[in-house]
Amino acid sequence: MALIAPSRRYDGVAQLLHWLTALLVIAAWSLGEFDDVLPNGAGRAAGLFAHISVGLAILAMVSVRVPWQMAYRPLHETAKAGTWVTAWTGLVARIAHYAMYMLLAAVPITGIVLQFARGNAVPLFGFGAISSPWAMDRAFANNAKEVHEFAANALVILALIHALAALLHHFVLRDRTLLRMLPRSPEEQ
Repeated sequence: MALIAPSRRYDGVAQLLHWLTALLVIAAWSLGEFDDVLPNGAGRAAGLFAHISVGLAILAMVSVRVPWQMAYRPLHETAKAGTWVTAWTGLVARIAHYAMYMLLAAVPITGIVLQFARGNAVPLFGFGAISSPWAMDRAFANNAKEVHEFAANALVILALIHALAALLHHFVLRDRTLLRMLPRSPEEQ
């Protein structure tokens, strides 16, 4: 049940959460993927701290986005293309969105598990830390790292497909799918 009057557009809060999450995912993935570029020592430690902080911010963002999405769901907009497109794209889009939300939670959680498996605390934005509940386990840490990296790469690939689908809707199908997630233009207000 929507708490706000239904519209075909996503509201400003949903748009802000969407684009902020996208920027945070890009930042976290980049910090994780290119950490070897950072110098050993303080530089790499700062990069890891930033990576973890951004990952925790993503986890916080998901904990806000999911309830918001449930409370405010815009009206469905049917694609203008023929039934050959609309017959299967709705299901594929729904599955992709659920998968993205699951990965948005799973990637930071596996990162936390990785830190704990290394015997390290998880820093909380510099305001404290959560100590590892178990001793370092190198084999488990290696497995956790593989899962974390695989899930992060899957998330980025799925997000790229999501972005390409939005562009396809906008430039090929010429519907309002992409515009629903953008702020209103002055002409629309």
